[in-house]
Amino acid sequence: MDNEKHTILIVDDDPEIRRLVGDVLRKEGFGIEQAMSGRDMDAVLERVKPDAVVLDLMLPGEDGLSICRRLRADDTLPILFLSARGDEVDRVVGLEIGADDYIVKPFAPREFVARVRALLRRSGQGRQPVYSRRFSFEGFLADLDARQLYTDDDQVVALTSAEFDLFSCFILRPRRVLSREQILDWTNRDAANPLQDRRVDILIGRLRKKLAAAHPQGNFITTVRNSGYLFTARVKQIS
Repeated sequence: MDNEKHTILIVDDDPEIRRLVGDVLRKEGFGIEQAMSGRDMDAVLERVKPDAVVLDLMLPGEDGLSICRRLRADDTLPILFLSARGDEVDRVVGLEIGADDYIVKPFAPREFVARVRALLRRSGQGRQPVYSRRFSFEGFLADLDARQLYTDDDQVVALTSAEFDLFSCFILRPRRVLSREQILDWTNRDAANPLQDRRVDILIGRLRKKLAAAHPQGNFITTVRNSGYLFTARVKQIS
């Protein structure tokens, strides 16, 4: 990571958790904003543009799932759920509605910071490469360094950081069957975690929907039974 100070917004109704998370992040050089509810979060967002949100699942009033869905409706802000609820169903639901990562309380501070840094790095807020990588395929232009996907009429296809990681994995390896294990490896995910297979499937579904919404005639990602997934488009590197 470079020396730019990133700001993390912590949304949690427990003041002790906010203090603990804030202290951990401040020690690593992050700027901190805090909110105890969805309403407080909205007030913060009116004056600050954070680089990522650490969001509790159980909140008074509007819960974390609703807040995540609302944020995801018109923003690609990286979202990490931090919750005491560690059931697979809760994790899956959080990922399906657009969260980029999910960590369970209590957490190891070192792992938590690593997950936040990885989230920022994947969202393109880390150090940028010195060369450009731009690709075209069937009505789309992808700029991997800017982490943007455009339609041929210059409309942005809004992808979350996790979705863009997956998309980049495919765009760099088109017309090649990729197993879940390969995808997890190339997107820096923990292949040893059994929940990650489900995570790949969820992200595939989200990416398919967004590509289909932008190009209804396209069917870019196919499932190869017992093998993995195939990005079917012919990809051309243009710079």
